[in-house]
Amino acid sequence: MTEQETDPGSGMDGPGVETLDVDSLETYLHCPRRYEFAHVDDLEGSDDETTIDDRIGLLRTAICDALRRGDTDREALADAARERLATLWGDHDERFHSLAQRRHERRVLEATLEAYVETVGVDHAAGVERLTAEATAGEVIGPDLPLSSTVSLPETETETGAETETETEAKSVTIDASVDYVYADGRSIVGVRFVPTLRSLGLLRYRSDWERGIAERFTDHFDPDADVFDPTFVTSLFETAVVIDGLRNRCQQLGLEDRTCRYVQIPLADRSQTAINWVRETVETSLETKDLTDGYIDHHTYGMTHEHRNRTVDDRLAAVASEMAAGAFDPTDRWDEISDHACPDCGYTVCCQDYIAEEVRFDG
Repeated sequence: MTEQETDPGSGMDGPGVETLDVDSLETYLHCPRRYEFAHVDDLEGSDDETTIDDRIGLLRTAICDALRRGDTDREALADAARERLATLWGDHDERFHSLAQRRHERRVLEATLEAYVETVGVDHAAGVERLTAEATAGEVIGPDLPLSSTVSLPETETETGAETETETEAKSVTIDASVDYVYADGRSIVGVRFVPTLRSLGLLRYRSDWERGIAERFTDHFDPDADVFDPTFVTSLFETAVVIDGLRNRCQQLGLEDRTCRYVQIPLADRSQTAINWVRETVETSLETKDLTDGYIDHHTYGMTHEHRNRTVDDRLAAVASEMAAGAFDPTDRWDEISDHACPDCGYTVCCQDYIAEEVRFDG
């Protein structure tokens, strides 16, 4: 990753520069052919939008709007979030099978708001207020506050006849991500992203040290001889790298270049933490927040740079981005893993030549 400042809202102007985002990285890691269909050919696959995404959108907006009011008192913050949710819910046109279900789902959302305020909301609101007072310019509250990181691509070799030439033209890719708000925590600037659950983090959910199993699983995913295929886990580390680098760029915009950056995810739809009393019609829930920074950084790189970085992840991210930019969409090298893990829920199998060839091949 470079130290170059990037305008999160800018388009790509220079030659040899392309734009990716974290979702496209995850699609490519699951299957390069699926990425080609979805992001290059722009074909419509199965609809991935869910009612859970819509409800999280309501909570995300309600929380961010409450934070924007600047209330750091617990009751004031909770009241502001509930009032905003009530307004949004009134316009929410999701179809329910009964009024009882609609009332229940609203109680779940209200309980989630209460859990957010109780667990981290007050502290984060105070951190947002401190950051706003310290920043010289720039927005710190979203939702979907854009961030971007510019990744320098490694040189690629092309064969021309009997000779091999190395491309010397400098190339880079801008990778976009987003957080829902940013707050100050001591000398750190923290980006917060609301997600449905933390299940996609895999090992990152339970480990907070790069050297304690995270590094091994990450490198094993890219090792053809290792029995590991975990694209969602790898994407979480890539996303952390992009967000933290994007936060560095935003710190420059805010006039706070001397801060370290961290990345936190907060799940808003984890029903495993929810207790329902159907007789009293009450809902209680709790939130488990996850700081991904410690699992991402390696202390060797940190010792040299004094920044939250991981050279292994950053180098692999550049290599994957380079493959995507070069149009390397052939899934043959990982086809056994892809066919087992990605094909069963892929909306593009009907037009995928790799999948069809596998289905109609003759053994023997």
